Amino acid sequence: MATKVMMPKLSDTMDEGKILKWLRKEGEKVKQGEPLVEIESDKADMELEAYDSGILRKIVVPDGGKAPIGALIGIIGEADEDIKGLLEENETPKKDEATKAPEKAVSAPEPSKTPEGKEPKPQDERKTDGRLKASPLARKIAQERGIRLDTVRGSGPQGRIIKRDLERTSGGFSRLAQEIVPGTSEEVELSGIRKTIAKRMAESKTTAPHFYVTVDIDMEPAMAFREQILNATELKLSYTDILIKAAAMALMKHPYVNGTYLGDKVRLQHFAHIGVAVALDEGLVTPVIRNCEQKRIDQINSELRDLVTRARNRKLKPEEYQGSTFTISNLGMFDVEDFVAIINPPEGAILAVGSIVERPVVRDGAIVIGHTMKVTLSSDHRIIDGAVAARFLQDLKKFMQNPAALTL
Repeated sequence: MATKVMMPKLSDTMDEGKILKWLRKEGEKVKQGEPLVEIESDKADMELEAYDSGILRKIVVPDGGKAPIGALIGIIGEADEDIKGLLEENETPKKDEATKAPEKAVSAPEPSKTPEGKEPKPQDERKTDGRLKASPLARKIAQERGIRLDTVRGSGPQGRIIKRDLERTSGGFSRLAQEIVPGTSEEVELSGIRKTIAKRMAESKTTAPHFYVTVDIDMEPAMAFREQILNATELKLSYTDILIKAAAMALMKHPYVNGTYLGDKVRLQHFAHIGVAVALDEGLVTPVIRNCEQKRIDQINSELRDLVTRARNRKLKPEEYQGSTFTISNLGMFDVEDFVAIINPPEGAILAVGSIVERPVVRDGAIVIGHTMKVTLSSDHRIIDGAVAARFLQDLKKFMQNPAALTL
């Protein structure tokens, strides 16, 4: 019996998916559980496994095409099986619009050639089952840039081509820097991530009454603590690691800051699933570190590094970027001293973190040079009052200025 391949729901905010690449052609055999098609959701690129074994009889939505969740994108069946009925069920007035791959405004550059004028030969050692090994994001960027993957040497596991390999090839991904034509304008289609950000942030700002509270944190103790860890161990501790642990401890003392507004009630979570905003070319994604209140700083460090790496390669699983109770957005590495962030629904608060700044401070009645950092808590006033936000920041500041307490 033929099996329908449907567009899956890969995140709680996903409305439609985009077919990046079918990994099998029509008429080819597929096995249950093997990767069948690469799909772009609003958060990540993922490989959908075949539901059943058989022949890929029909590709309904081609490479580059989009379809809503639950829509038919392909059919697996026996070689002589009649699938006409399944195709007729899928017929709608808007079929052509749903399945049509977007047309390219400009043609791709001619394939690069060697100095002798010959096209480079594929590097077969980077192929598996006849397919070049590359991450979905690398394939997407290569397609957009007109880069032949068989001319790129991969630096990922087993020679897999990843984003940074294409950065070396194309000189970076700044589209404007490479293609801008003075005196012209253009319209660029929003990515799935950017569409979701636009929708969710507009909803958050219009439904949740935001207010903001800012404090200065003396970072000298945290800097000394981090330096001791770096000198005594091989752990590459970051200030974000320390901040995550400090926030988790403060959230346990102030559950409303860790709460969710539910209309006539509020859900108070007595665990800290902390999302950390990670910037991608397409927008922001927030991988989640769960139960931070129970984890040591070195565990948070290891987990965060892994999540950030896979987030940048768009390899996160849905459960790894959903379910956060609180979010931290850190722009300190961009020399941003102070900013406010928009709450990531359904959370009740988000912490915006600025850079560590050297400035004059007063200690024991004398002016000395110190290091401070501004943090701003954006809160949903429906469940959090100003005094609650202030007390949360007091405790966060106390933990950051006494970091040894985070190891107890």
